[in-house]
Amino acid sequence: MKIVDLRGKDFRESKELEALIKRSEMELDQYEESVKKILKDVKEKGDQAVIEYTERFDGVKLTPQEFTVPFEEIEKAYETLDQETRTAMQVAYERIKKYHEAQVEQGFFIEEKGMILGQKVVPVERAGLYVPGGKAAYPSTVIMNAVPAVVAGVDEVVMTSPNPNRYTLAAAYICGIKTVYRIGGAQAIGALAYGTETIKKVDKIVGPGNIFVALAKKNVYGYVDIDSIAGPSEILVIADHTANPEWTAADLLSQAEHDELAASILITTSEELAKQVRDILYNRFLVDFSRESIARKSLDTYGHAFIVDNLETAVEVANHIAPEHLEVITENPFSLLDRIKHAGAIFLGEYATEPLGDYILGPNHVLPTGGAARFSSPLGVYDFVKKSSVIYVSREGFDRVEKYARQLATVEGLEAHRLSVEVRLKKDG
Repeated sequence: MKIVDLRGKDFRESKELEALIKRSEMELDQYEESVKKILKDVKEKGDQAVIEYTERFDGVKLTPQEFTVPFEEIEKAYETLDQETRTAMQVAYERIKKYHEAQVEQGFFIEEKGMILGQKVVPVERAGLYVPGGKAAYPSTVIMNAVPAVVAGVDEVVMTSPNPNRYTLAAAYICGIKTVYRIGGAQAIGALAYGTETIKKVDKIVGPGNIFVALAKKNVYGYVDIDSIAGPSEILVIADHTANPEWTAADLLSQAEHDELAASILITTSEELAKQVRDILYNRFLVDFSRESIARKSLDTYGHAFIVDNLETAVEVANHIAPEHLEVITENPFSLLDRIKHAGAIFLGEYATEPLGDYILGPNHVLPTGGAARFSSPLGVYDFVKKSSVIYVSREGFDRVEKYARQLATVEGLEAHRLSVEVRLKKDG
């Protein structure tokens, strides 16, 4: 973890800071053609392509009848959970559901003389959730991605995961997901996007995956909607002299353990805190740490502590980075909230540690990465609805606006547009 002193300097000229921002620029070209080939085959050959690629990449030969996990297996996964885990999942589900219920949008109508104008909010009919599988267990991914869809009123939420384990299946059961496909990779994304003989097409695909899954989602956008193209995880902590160095170090490590590309960034007004945090990370926490090799590489490459003159500058740097997770561990964290413009999730105060947000608090942990917080939002109910304009015009309303429409049609040179208005000028039709 490198300590960079920005006091008295223009942070925009920092090479270290610029390198951090550019780290998320993924080199995808080398995988693009392979993914396009997989998607083309799935589109053209359906189930057969899914079978072939699943055997090639996952070493599992399935028949179409074996794509779907029997519901009895999903139910059993839930029933065989130990009580502690079951309770934790249930509490997470209820808290996340309650939070997302506050996001539900209602339609509206505006009445004018001779007009009724409105907006109708309608959920998508089918949503597909991708969950990484194998040895890793990601029940939180299931809950975070499924709950907004359930709350939005999506008719059918399906899940696909290569070799799903009992924890992800149990989470699916809690969320009311009845259809789970045991396939993964780009072929799973293609199957959800195009449909096959066995797998029905969906309207929206959400959920994380490896580079092949990310590229597949990018390439099927337009056939279906997607949530985002997620990059490496990141945390940025703004801290002053009051921050507990041990707690701060632990929060930075919580992202470094994700993968070698994860970024753990500290911005502080205290040089002493920066040194203490680095010392705790390397001389205490990484010693005998189960994911030491991953976390160490992440911290060595993308771990930085930036020392700044004041907290106002700290917020400016944070806005420049636009991090996925932003923790504010200062004497008065709420005093900085209005100045924070770009962050996926904002955690205020020393007890608001980011992992609580990953699992249990309620806000969604599917967040924009790689600076995308400048223009996008956490996954929410609003991602699973679409809106239709509703328009009613009576003769009275028509008479109020028709001349303006005719004039604009004339300006744009669209003769038939003008004609469709003019033919209605004769009241007897």
